[in-house]
Amino acid sequence: MEIFLLLFGSMAAYILAYHTYGKFLSRKIFSISDKNPVPSIEKQDGIDFVPTKKGIIFGHHYTSIAGTGPIVGPAIGIIWGWLPALLWVLLGSIFMGAVHDFGSLVISLRNDGKSVSEIAGKYINPRVRFIFFCVVFLTLLIVIAIFGVVIAAVFSAFPSSVIPVWLQIPISIVLGRAIYIKKKNVLISTIVATITMYLTIILGSKIPFVMPEILSIPPIGVWVAILLVYAWIASTLSVTTLLQPRDYINAWQLFIAMGLIVVGIIVSTLTGALELVAPAINHNLPPETPSIWPYMFVLIACGAISGFHSLVASGTSPKQLEKESDALFIGYGSMLLESFLAMLVIICVGAGIGISLHADSKILTGVAAWQYQYAHYFGNQPLSHKLAPVVVGAANMMKSFGVPFAIGTTLMGVFIASFASTTLDTAVRLQRYVVGEVAGDLGLTKLTNRWSATTLAVLSAAALAFATGASGVGALKLWPLFGSANQLLAALALLVISLYLKQKSKKKYLVAMVPCLFMLVVTGWAIIQNQISFTTKQNFLLMAINGLILLLTMWMLIESLVVFLKR
Repeated sequence: MEIFLLLFGSMAAYILAYHTYGKFLSRKIFSISDKNPVPSIEKQDGIDFVPTKKGIIFGHHYTSIAGTGPIVGPAIGIIWGWLPALLWVLLGSIFMGAVHDFGSLVISLRNDGKSVSEIAGKYINPRVRFIFFCVVFLTLLIVIAIFGVVIAAVFSAFPSSVIPVWLQIPISIVLGRAIYIKKKNVLISTIVATITMYLTIILGSKIPFVMPEILSIPPIGVWVAILLVYAWIASTLSVTTLLQPRDYINAWQLFIAMGLIVVGIIVSTLTGALELVAPAINHNLPPETPSIWPYMFVLIACGAISGFHSLVASGTSPKQLEKESDALFIGYGSMLLESFLAMLVIICVGAGIGISLHADSKILTGVAAWQYQYAHYFGNQPLSHKLAPVVVGAANMMKSFGVPFAIGTTLMGVFIASFASTTLDTAVRLQRYVVGEVAGDLGLTKLTNRWSATTLAVLSAAALAFATGASGVGALKLWPLFGSANQLLAALALLVISLYLKQKSKKKYLVAMVPCLFMLVVTGWAIIQNQISFTTKQNFLLMAINGLILLLTMWMLIESLVVFLKR
């Protein structure tokens, strides 16, 4: 019964939150009105600014913000126990993450679809805008360079996912042409594209592909290079050509995968095979595990609150909403659905893994399986270690209603790789916007067009990825900075939203300021802890960059405080 309480209780909480707190924010705090003009219509260009129905843009927005974050974060964060992980995912998403995403989307809609970095200059000052741009550029640089490695690692761990992921590209292009050029029925086109996509999954399970070494370049390096070239092409195309339709069918793939997991949870529970084997609060942590405060709130990001979401919500999405009232469904609703995915992951690793786990030529079940999997803290281990409990747990539960374990693992592999790919596509396009905005401010007109801006975005990521050699994993050196930088970005976005709302009312800003202060405290705490750790280990590169981020943040907070008190 505990499993049913977690599943249906959280579902009820998300639905209730959307129809109460979400609509309160929409009506009373942001005063959403379809009378307000939107950038997609006022600046329509057929490339980035394209009015889109909310069902389609929801798919793009959701798959762009999700990525592997709501999967990997909870899979690691449950080490402290399923209860704190679940509470952070549930309450964090409702009162922080969804407010952050929705607010970022609304203020971008009301500022010509500009990024939250550019908007910071309007509501604070130009110096803060530049600081914000520095944090955003660094965050996106790490995301682009790392996600090439992430996707390559998924391809290596699940070679059956390679063919389905790449065949999604022609399927998406055909879908986009069918809907936008040939004006075919959206529902029928979606069904055909989704069925075709699942047929490719069956094909991939029969024909796994393993990338060989090419010209002395290791497989991961080859994949990173290929993915960066693909991302350059995808970023320069119209959103309706590839980005939007691919994200849309990936969203349907996600909905189906989540549906299969839910069915697996119900059937497994009814048959008595599923029970919570993870402790509610883990009192026997492995020695290398960091303290729950502040690290759980940095580690579990996308399922609760993530700064990367503010870049999507003030980047690609506001340029496509056809009316302002869609912002509630896109901004607030997609964050709640992502949180629901994180909750499913908690059940997969906290209960599903206990059905069966192959370990050292033995099959473990129950608490023994969980204790074996989490005998060590694997936050700093390769991605395959972090994904393994999720894939095994989900495949175990799907097996309960007839899905073969091999097909289940392939489904999860394609699902994870597809999510990572959509995030990479969007991140490069967002970095292109950042480069273009900064170049426009500095008068560098040659860098404002989409081809040169995308080239700079991709080349800078490639330089980071291959800084340590042909392996393409150079960005891993900066990966320890990403968690705190990402959550810092969330706090800064909430700060901008707070200053925007303070202009409207003396009290409205509190809905954003309270979560802003919480995120500033836990993230600042984590940054200081990291600085101590980097100094102790004499990691001068991370020490210098982390210290610079800390100084820039303090500078931005002081500038913002001055503006806040004046107003």
